[in-house]
Amino acid sequence: MTDNMVHGSSQDRFAHVRDIMAASLESGADIGASFCATIDGETVIDIWGGWADEAKTRPWESDTIVNVYSTTKTMTALTALLIADRGELDFDAPVAKYWPEFAQNGKDGVTVAHLMSHSSGLSGWEEQITREDLYDWDKATSLLAAQAPWWEPGTQVGYHAITQGYLVGEVVRRITGKSLGTVFREEIAEPLDADFHIGLDAEHDHRVADLIPPQAGAAQAAANNIQRKTFTNPPINPYDTRTREWRGAEIPAAGGTGNARSVAEIHALLANGGVAKGKRILSEAGCRKALELQIEGNDLVLMGLPLKFGLGFGLTGDVVQLPNENSIFWGGYGGSQIVIDMENRATYCYVMNKMGEGLLGDMRSADLIGAVRAAA
Repeated sequence: MTDNMVHGSSQDRFAHVRDIMAASLESGADIGASFCATIDGETVIDIWGGWADEAKTRPWESDTIVNVYSTTKTMTALTALLIADRGELDFDAPVAKYWPEFAQNGKDGVTVAHLMSHSSGLSGWEEQITREDLYDWDKATSLLAAQAPWWEPGTQVGYHAITQGYLVGEVVRRITGKSLGTVFREEIAEPLDADFHIGLDAEHDHRVADLIPPQAGAAQAAANNIQRKTFTNPPINPYDTRTREWRGAEIPAAGGTGNARSVAEIHALLANGGVAKGKRILSEAGCRKALELQIEGNDLVLMGLPLKFGLGFGLTGDVVQLPNENSIFWGGYGGSQIVIDMENRATYCYVMNKMGEGLLGDMRSADLIGAVRAAA
């Protein structure tokens, strides 16, 4: 197998990982992609290849970035974990402690942990909204503050596909006086020199790969009313990610733009007890908060999948079997995924532009991660 389409660096023991990416590009399973792994804080694989557009006119370069959809949620969770680590945020406190208007319609007992674990009952908007409303932070958050939960908070899990970023982000804004994207940039991305953005400046647009929609979207087969409202109000359209409006807006559950290097190297923080690139940003205890089981059950939004959530991350279980009990993960619509193994101090991230139909990763990431783990 040749890997002339695969660029970047990898330690010799991981040569097979390059072969897997090359095969995926050659078969057409991938059009453009990047993959990165860190172990003990060292980047051991940083590879990329293919094309940034479907017409194959723009090569996928070292600095190519792409919308990663819900992999963004891990950056939002990390930002909340940082604020909590400083003692400014209590996950067990009512949301209304920080955001008084949120107590409307019986939500006075909803905790920040409920928001982090997709169990607040606010997996979507009750009032009909448009794509443009996602770009209006005050409108998106005030509607959620006024809304009644769709189920009793804390009793069931239901994936907060788009709303989670506004909910957690508004708590962060009320505490810090800054938007979540700003806190993330100033406190995490810039100190680590990481190329990940929640709210992308126009100067970077030329580096963004085009997401290529899957043949069938997740919103097309709603199994229940909660799922339908979550995924179709407003409809999720990958072509929106090519617009300046989407890229520039802060959509902290789905609008992040980065590459595998930035995602893996940022989450090396969690894998290495709060330290990355020689800088301590969280305490080890603050990192391990993410592992604390908040809720498990058949997800009301994700087709009844049995899921387990910690604080902002998925835990190992039947659907996604992680390396060990000290591992966490999440993925984005289309196939991007990050796995963080605190036991072995490792991170693995895959991002791409050719979307699959899944919401939590697919075999492309599983094959790459499996190859790294087998050779490590």
